[in-house]
Amino acid sequence: MEVIPVLILVPPDTLLIDIAGPLEVLRYANQEQDRVRFDYHYISAERRQQTSIGLFLDGLEPLPDRLPGNAVLVISGSLSVGKGEMMRDPQLKTLTRWLAGSVRHDTRLVTICSGALLAAAAGLMEGYECTTHSDCLGTLRQLAPTATVLENRLYVEDRHRFSSAGISTGIDLMLHIVSRFVSPQAALAAARKMVIYLRRSGQDPQLSPWLSGRNHIHPAIHRAQDAIMADPARQWSLQGLAEIAHLSERHLSRLFREHVGQSVVDYINLMRVTLAQELLKQSRLDMESLALRAGFASSRHMRRVFSQHHGVPPSQFRKTAN
Repeated sequence: MEVIPVLILVPPDTLLIDIAGPLEVLRYANQEQDRVRFDYHYISAERRQQTSIGLFLDGLEPLPDRLPGNAVLVISGSLSVGKGEMMRDPQLKTLTRWLAGSVRHDTRLVTICSGALLAAAAGLMEGYECTTHSDCLGTLRQLAPTATVLENRLYVEDRHRFSSAGISTGIDLMLHIVSRFVSPQAALAAARKMVIYLRRSGQDPQLSPWLSGRNHIHPAIHRAQDAIMADPARQWSLQGLAEIAHLSERHLSRLFREHVGQSVVDYINLMRVTLAQELLKQSRLDMESLALRAGFASSRHMRRVFSQHHGVPPSQFRKTAN
């Protein structure tokens, strides 16, 4: 099992939802799979911090002398940071100095809401694309003049820097991180446990095709999608999927179009194309063998469906992917 240390930096007047929301995603991700475990610790300049809603957090760990090489550092938003008190608040000064001395260019840094301002004050956003809460965009540009500050984005990923717009978007960003570091399936399972959509705006990083059509909460349709996703190459029938979903075939077809936005057959083909895409990147199978492995009737069938999705045949996709 791979263990990823996650250190959550808790500034004074921290926005509690910036910690609780994203960390619930990691907790569920740990529950849903055993390949990767997120080992999270809460660190701060003081052992005890008051949050934005008056609740106190106690037992916080001291700032470490150095960060583990594979750590993820999460910086929560803060009312104090949002008010621009970095140069006046002694704790914020301490955090800024610690960040400047501890975070390397290859450190996986995650900022939630105004946490991006604290990172920027430490010089950690220079030269990166990033975002923050809409109220803080101007300040972020001032603090990081060489950064490309993007507006109207839920979250932004640029190399080892991940930033979110604020409040609930920290959950969106952490689901994206789970999808990247673990698997789309783990992110999907966490989102469903939390009864939230996997959402993105038009400019956000594309969700994995494995997650396409999953921004709904209908349990019967999820059951059918889970089955297809687990074994795209299986020769699925509408009757078999209807039995899994505990619906009639007609009802399944109607609900599938309503909630997924495409037909059952189109969804199956998308999952098969996604599997074929991974096989093209990871193997040297010939086209006929690869088509059968992905569930297509023949290489000709795969070529037709694959070209509909990617605009190029599988052989050309393999050349450009490698």
